[in-house]
Amino acid sequence: MKRMDGPGRSGQRGRERRSSPRPLAGALEALRGEVAPQTLLAAVQEAWPTAAGSLAAAQGDPVSERDGVVTIACRSATWAQELDLMQPELVARIRAEVANEAFAAALSGLRFTADAARRDPV
Repeated sequence: MKRMDGPGRSGQRGRERRSSPRPLAGALEALRGEVAPQTLLAAVQEAWPTAAGSLAAAQGDPVSERDGVVTIACRSATWAQELDLMQPELVARIRAEVANEAFAAALSGLRFTADAARRDPV
């Protein structure tokens, strides 16, 4: 018994000949670069995970900037104090990670707060 190709089968073959789908990540990364705000805060937010390291970065997030000082909202007072002790090293690491030299130079310090509203739900 010979099997006949139906309309659905020939359509599938046509699609197979086309180029394979491209990853969405590349397109999104390019778009993010175009629409991301060009501010010191945005630059620090992008550099924070690498500069602080995964453990410290998970404990706080850059949330605001004023006169070159970026505020990091921490999950606890203990982490705020610990990161404050590391401030000189963190500032140097962030400056090294920030691609825009003007933003790197504009970063004058970090301020760490224990923001209770950001605590993870129990």
